[in-house]
Amino acid sequence: RLGRYCLMIGRELGLEQKCLSELYLVSKLHDIGKIGIEDSILNKPGKLTAEEWKKMKQHPEIGHRIAMSTPQLEHIAEYILYPHERWDGTGYPRGLKGEDIPVIARILSVADAFDAMTEDRVYRKAMPKEDALAEIKRNAGKQFDPQIADIFISLMQQEIRLTSL
Repeated sequence: RLGRYCLMIGRELGLEQKCLSELYLVSKLHDIGKIGIEDSILNKPGKLTAEEWKKMKQHPEIGHRIAMSTPQLEHIAEYILYPHERWDGTGYPRGLKGEDIPVIARILSVADAFDAMTEDRVYRKAMPKEDALAEIKRNAGKQFDPQIADIFISLMQQEIRLTSL
């Protein structure tokens, strides 16, 4: 799902095939750093403590180090580092803002948020797609690149309409 969402956005933005291939690969490997996070944190049914959250926020840097040490993944390492950056600069790990965040990471951020909201998790049930899209709209310009958020919302609304026919 995530790879498909990312490619939908990337194609709509007119990204070149090399960039689309990198985007797809990153969609599969962006959470590779979670391998370094304790299962008790990853699978915790309740809210994370401040200390657990601090550990969880290390996964992009762990993933970046893994990718940098793997010649076949080195070219996407930067993208693994930045999907949790926020358009308004309040994200992590570097606090990048706006277009300083690589476009691949900005695309992944929107698509991954939607996917996370619309799938069941240990700690909560999935929300309806329409509600998830409304949440992305509310956070456009804060958490998400507003242009990418608008593109994704439009594409998903078209898809929802088509599947309801």
